[in-house]
Amino acid sequence: MPQNKSAKPWFLYIIQCANGHFYTGITTDVARRFAEHQASGAKAAKYLKGKGPLLLVYQESLPCRSSATKREIFIKKLSRDKKHSLIAKGE
Repeated sequence: MPQNKSAKPWFLYIIQCANGHFYTGITTDVARRFAEHQASGAKAAKYLKGKGPLLLVYQESLPCRSSATKREIFIKKLSRDKKHSLIAKGE
């Protein structure tokens, strides 16, 4: 199936919780998604509820949902130290 060239890019993002743990996710709108997580409403990730304040520490753009999902899986498998290195390089 041909891809639509005007399609929105996907983003991978990493959020750091108050306890220092990382949460990794994907979205087409990082600002909206981060606001949902911070609000702890129905659309927030259950993992993040009650773990604030939250800090958006990393994001990267990817061309499609498939590549964003593959990148998310890869990053979730990284050690804590490697995630710290990724975040430091991205800033």
